[in-house]
Amino acid sequence: MLHTIFIWLVVAGFAGAGLFNAIGPAAQQESFVRWGYPPWWCRATGLLELTTAALVVFPATQTAGLFVGAIIMAAAAFTVVRHREFSHLVPIGIFVVGIVAAGATS
Repeated sequence: MLHTIFIWLVVAGFAGAGLFNAIGPAAQQESFVRWGYPPWWCRATGLLELTTAALVVFPATQTAGLFVGAIIMAAAAFTVVRHREFSHLVPIGIFVVGIVAAGATS
């Protein structure tokens, strides 16, 4: 039961973040450019996040999805630490806790 809750929280988180990044509002694109990425990179990130959510939904691909999600979060953490935007570490940390909890309860 607990595993199912964590899985669905991870799915919801990555799906929401993926939709937001894939839509790519101007402020989001500006953040990615400020961090040294091209303006379209937020859309690529969004597609990766949506793919992660889709992988985590299915038991056969959950481990792969959690692994991809962990890589995305590591890249995000590296980016915000490198640019000293530490306030972004809180949501990243929440994602990491969700990923670890989902993996640990399986």
